[in-house]
Amino acid sequence: MTRTSGRSPLLRDQRFVLLASARTISVLGNGFARVALAFAVLALPDSSPGKLSLVLACQSLPQLLFILAGGVIADRMSRSRLMVVADAVGALAYAGLAAMALSGHAPWALMCVLAVAAGLATALFTPAMDGVVPLVVPADRLQQANGLLRMSTNTCLFLGLALSGVIVGWIGAGWALALNAVSFVVSAVLTGRLRLPARPARTSSLWADLREGWREFASRQWLWVVVAQCTAVVAVFSATLGVLGPLEAQRHLGGARSWSVIVAAQALGAIAGAGLAVRVRAGRPVLVAVIATFPAALPMVFLSLSAPVWLIAASMFCAGVASDVFNVLWVSTLQREIPEQVLSRVSSYDALGSLAFAPLGLLAAGPVTQGVGSGTALAGCATVVVLATLAALASPQVRALPCTASPLPGSTAGGGGQRSEEAGLADSGPVTRPVPPGPGAR
Repeated sequence: MTRTSGRSPLLRDQRFVLLASARTISVLGNGFARVALAFAVLALPDSSPGKLSLVLACQSLPQLLFILAGGVIADRMSRSRLMVVADAVGALAYAGLAAMALSGHAPWALMCVLAVAAGLATALFTPAMDGVVPLVVPADRLQQANGLLRMSTNTCLFLGLALSGVIVGWIGAGWALALNAVSFVVSAVLTGRLRLPARPARTSSLWADLREGWREFASRQWLWVVVAQCTAVVAVFSATLGVLGPLEAQRHLGGARSWSVIVAAQALGAIAGAGLAVRVRAGRPVLVAVIATFPAALPMVFLSLSAPVWLIAASMFCAGVASDVFNVLWVSTLQREIPEQVLSRVSSYDALGSLAFAPLGLLAAGPVTQGVGSGTALAGCATVVVLATLAALASPQVRALPCTASPLPGSTAGGGGQRSEEAGLADSGPVTRPVPPGPGAR
């Protein structure tokens, strides 16, 4: 593994700057919404924790249920246009939620419908976004582009989450939701200026397209092995962040303040990891990415031992760094290795598989903790991470797949490496891992 040097000319490429700006503004607004939605629901008349769970479930489930359909659609039409449509749906959904929060008149059925619409927007946006980056930058700059995008979005998400409490307290949860709706509009305007061409018309059915995507996914051992690894890792990391970690912090570490320090360390690590990934060149990117999953077990081990907060926070920082090194290498590998005409579908299978057991991890964490204790449960989670990673390393393709960074057929030289969608080239990557996205992520 070597480090590249030099400042990226990507920051002077207009289309990449447009895409990065759209994502940055979008993620910053979404940081507000993660906190604002919960407080907006709880502030409504006759609200309850059960109703909050219902609204959040209505938002989260479509992200899994419709992600495959989103991949098919993204492979059938201009991906930038689909991103604009998804942003428009998200803007309308959050504008409606904001209006209900501000007016205090919020029929629960309508609120659930709007939450479903917000989740559907994410399901449409994610596979489309996964296909835009390689249409804007040349193949040998994909890792750098993905690293820059990850670094900017991680920074803005961290700022959004850090400022969300201030924003909600200052102007109210309803206005914070309205700000997120505005961020969707700005993202749509900036993305629309990319003006990527339409894709060739397809006459195949939805099911035929899904089968084709599945064949491409299942035919690559390195791909489905790593997705299977992430299915286990994301499930236990979800349980750690959502249930086991807060419980341990409440009982032995001093409560919410200590836990906020630990979670903030992970977010800062993700920012640093994306910055590191911009400068690192791996000859075997999948091998390095899989090895980078091991540090995810460290916070679980230290939490299980009730270690000092600073040590847990340091391990969470390391996990954050490794997580984004994984993400950038993985995304860039998908962009290079999967044919463009099927890559949004392959990416949607990747996302679905990686997140499939995250809800199960959250549901099982409570009963398991009651049965064996949080320390034992956390040690078990760490064991799952290590075993799943060792199993992935047993795959010959995972260990041997080289980095093929040369430009793909059909790419154009210079000017940011613009490519036509009709040429059928490469795609961008999956959802963030090993930490799953929170409610409303896009």
